[in-house]
Amino acid sequence: MNALDLSRWQFGITTVYHFILVPLTIGLAPMVAIMQTVWFKTGNEQWLRATKFFGKLFLINFALGVATGIVQEFQFGMNWSEYSRYVADVFGAPLALEGLIAFFLESTFLGLWIFGWSRLPRPIHLATIWLVTIGVTASAYFIIAANSFMQHPVGVEWSDERNRPAMNNFWAVITNNTTLAAFPHVIVGAWLTAATFVAAIGAWWMARNMWRAKKLREAIETGDTSDMPKTTSPSQIDATPEDLERDARRLWRPVTRFACWVAIVSGVLLIITGDYQAQIMFKQQPMKMAAAESLCETQTNAGFSVLSIGRQNNCDHIDHVIEVPGMLSFMATHRFNQTLKGVNELQREYTEKLAGTPGVPPNQNFAPNLFVTYWGFRAMITWALGSVIVAFGGLWLTRKKKVISSRKFGLLALWMIPTPFLANASGWIFTEMGRQPWVVVPNWQDNLDPTRIHMLVQNGVSNHTAPIVWVTLIGFTVLYGALGVVWFLLQRRYIIEGPGPHDDVPPVLDNDVTDHDADGPKQLTFAY
Repeated sequence: MNALDLSRWQFGITTVYHFILVPLTIGLAPMVAIMQTVWFKTGNEQWLRATKFFGKLFLINFALGVATGIVQEFQFGMNWSEYSRYVADVFGAPLALEGLIAFFLESTFLGLWIFGWSRLPRPIHLATIWLVTIGVTASAYFIIAANSFMQHPVGVEWSDERNRPAMNNFWAVITNNTTLAAFPHVIVGAWLTAATFVAAIGAWWMARNMWRAKKLREAIETGDTSDMPKTTSPSQIDATPEDLERDARRLWRPVTRFACWVAIVSGVLLIITGDYQAQIMFKQQPMKMAAAESLCETQTNAGFSVLSIGRQNNCDHIDHVIEVPGMLSFMATHRFNQTLKGVNELQREYTEKLAGTPGVPPNQNFAPNLFVTYWGFRAMITWALGSVIVAFGGLWLTRKKKVISSRKFGLLALWMIPTPFLANASGWIFTEMGRQPWVVVPNWQDNLDPTRIHMLVQNGVSNHTAPIVWVTLIGFTVLYGALGVVWFLLQRRYIIEGPGPHDDVPPVLDNDVTDHDADGPKQLTFAY
């Protein structure tokens, strides 16, 4: 592979690694905030336990997300310096706002939330986690605004002096209709991820408690404790069967049902926002959507391909085995009888429009990898079914005040946790790979000088040799692999341990900041 191929692999690997963590951070922040709000309003100490338990998992995820996210900034200067120079006037603003407003907001108030349990009044402490939620959501908005310029450039004009686009309308950049379509879809996808995460853990703990209670009761009745399962959870070491069943009913059942409902609402919103975003894509990037359906020839009343076979990246060797007539035209325009352009016609059209344009070879292939876009789109939808299983299964098994006692469902729910993460990753792979071969797509829709305001991916790479990129590619892959193992082991450890033994004790506000009693002066201590 040459330097371009390696640079693309490196950026793709680091981005996917980072985005594994992002949806959980964005979605878990408001869920933890809601849990704490319920405790604040009702005084129910079980919701305090849930807040601290899932807050701990949120902090682990947030820390690893920051560590992997910082590296993303390096990519622009390391392997994509020509691209960075080209978009500098545009990217500087939203990325600066993401750092100065969003990241400082979330990191500052997250620190206050961690250390402020017994040092801030309860309303103020509650406000800090909501400000963290606003921060992580705002961070997503500014990043998507920057990404949307690559998908649909607006708010710029060509500068002969700088030989690159110059921003002339900041408001247009951050209110790009591509941003307004993509942002809600990304946010509800994050909510679905976090809701599945919480619901699956709650269902597993519920089933585990009921099973342990049953085994413990049998051991008490027979006097034989040899078959009694061991536990590493501090809150369960001396627990009675009644304690375990009480936790299942009062803690895990409400938390699981809450998360299941969030997952269902998020799923519905995901379909609505996805439909709107697809219509935007059909207008702005028709080649991407044609490739996503392996629509090689222009068709009226085009069908949606459920399954196709053949050499997927070659229009001459694709057969649509299962197809829903007219559905693709409906998805694009909400009309069944509309004509959609195919890959071959779009290729001819782009070749004609961009003939003689500097930086665009005369034999340039403007179609993305059909295999990746076709199956990436379907993988995104298929993986989301894991959340459907957890949400509807959890609600059904907890109906009429029942609790989940099936260990099989508890384990199944845990195995479903990766599915929304994979759905999010598949969606972004489809979005970014479908944009190829462009790193900045020409704005055909608004006629924003498409012969100049664009960039092919091969024109954005730095002038490195392949061995140099190999070194950083291997280094980042090993480093991110190690961080991934750390993330998994920490999450696994604290999920298995469960809530701490004193998490249900409401914090007592310490107003004496000059306390020098027998225990010594008060120090800032970690919340957990």
